Amino acid sequence: MTKPKSRHATWAWMLWDWAEQPYPTIMQTFIFPVYLAGAVATAAQNPDQAIGWATAGAGVALALIAPVLGRRSDENGRRKFWLVTNTMILVAIMATSFFVEPKPEFFLFGLVLYALGSLVQESAFINYYAMLKGVTKESNIGRISGFAWGLGYVGGIILLMVSLVGFVLPEVPLFGIPTNDSINIRSIFLFSAVWTLLFSIPLILFVPEIPRKDIGTKESILSSYSKLWGQLKTLRSQAPETLKFLISSAIYRDGLAGVFTFGAVLGTLAFGFDQTSIIFYGVAANIVSGIGAAIGGLLDDILGSRTVILASLVGLVVSGSCVFIFASMGQIAYWMFGLMLCLFVGPAQASSRTFVSRFTPAGREGEVFGLYQFTGRAVSFLSGSLWSLSIAIAVALGVSGNTTIYGIWGLVLILFVGMLLLFRVHPRPAVID
Repeated sequence: MTKPKSRHATWAWMLWDWAEQPYPTIMQTFIFPVYLAGAVATAAQNPDQAIGWATAGAGVALALIAPVLGRRSDENGRRKFWLVTNTMILVAIMATSFFVEPKPEFFLFGLVLYALGSLVQESAFINYYAMLKGVTKESNIGRISGFAWGLGYVGGIILLMVSLVGFVLPEVPLFGIPTNDSINIRSIFLFSAVWTLLFSIPLILFVPEIPRKDIGTKESILSSYSKLWGQLKTLRSQAPETLKFLISSAIYRDGLAGVFTFGAVLGTLAFGFDQTSIIFYGVAANIVSGIGAAIGGLLDDILGSRTVILASLVGLVVSGSCVFIFASMGQIAYWMFGLMLCLFVGPAQASSRTFVSRFTPAGREGEVFGLYQFTGRAVSFLSGSLWSLSIAIAVALGVSGNTTIYGIWGLVLILFVGMLLLFRVHPRPAVID
C-alpha cells in the first residue's frame, strides 16, 4: 500500500518555488545584473559581454557536476539535505551581494557572486524536482507542479512591486534606508535573502527526507559519468524518440533561460530603460508569462505537448527577431515584442516537462528526469556564449552605435536550432518496454 502524501509536505514543497523566487527575479534578471551593468561597471569593462561569459562559465561548471549531484543525493538519502544546503548558500550569496558597491573595482566581485549563485540555484533544482513524486499522487502531480510554477510567478510580481515601492521610488525608502552609494538598491538583496530564508522554513519542517540506499561501496565520480553514458545508450534503444527530445529540449531550453537572463540587460543597455522602468517591465513579464503558461497547459491536453512547444518556439523566434528588426522604434518595440517573448516562454517550459512525463519508459521516470536536467545543463553555456559572441562579432565588423542589441541573435539562433531538432521527434513516441 502506498503511503498517503502529507498535505503539509505538499504545500511546503510548493512554497519553496515561492521562496527561491528572489534569485531568478531579483538577482538573475531584473535588478542585480542591471545594477552591475548600469551602476557598478564602466563601459570599458563591457558589462553586457562579461555577464554573458559569467553565465556561460556557470553553465559549464554545472554540466560537469550535475550527473554526480542527483545520483549521490539519491543513494545517500540526502536529497532534502542538499536542497536545504543549497538554499542556505543562496541566502548567503544574496546577502553578500549587498557589499557590491557602485564602483568599477567591485564589478569582478559582483560577477563572481552572479555566476556562483546561478550554479547553486540550478544545483538546488536537481533535488527540488526529484522531490515532486514524493509529495504528490499520480492523480495530482501535474496540478501540483503547475501550481508551484504559478506561485513562483506570483512571488516574482510581489517581489518586484515591493522593491519598486519600498526601495527604488521613495525619497526615503523603507526603514529610513539612505539612497547614497545605492544602499537602497543593495538593500533589496538583503530583503531577498530574508524572503528566501523565511519561506524555506516549511520545507525544512514538513518535507521528509528520502531513505538511504544500501549500495555498499561509494560510487566514484568517474563511475557516475560511466553509468550516465550507459543510461543514454540503453535509452536510445528502448525509447529513441525520448532521447531525441532530450537533446532538442536541452538546446531550446537554454535559449528560454537566456531570454530571462539577458532580458533586463537588453532593456537597460539597448533600449535605455532605467531601474524603475525595468522593474515595471519585470512585473509585466511575470504576468504575461503566467498567462501564457496557463493557456499552454489547457492547449497541451487538446493539441499535444510537442505541438504546443513547437508553436511556442515559432512565436519566440518571430518575437526575438522583431525585437531587433523594430529596435529603431525605441522602448515601445521592447514593450511589444519583449513581452511577446515572455508569452511563449511559459508554455514551452511547462509542456516540455509534460512531454517527458508522458513518454518515459515505465520504471525509468526518475532516471529520465535526471537526464532531462543534465542534458539541459550540459549545454547551458550556449546562451551566454552566443549572446557574447554575437555582440563581439558586431563589434569586430565595425557596427556603429549600440551593439548590445545584436546579442538577441545568439538567443534566436539557439531557439531556432532547438525547434528544427524538435521537428524530428515523433509527437507520440512509441516506447519498447
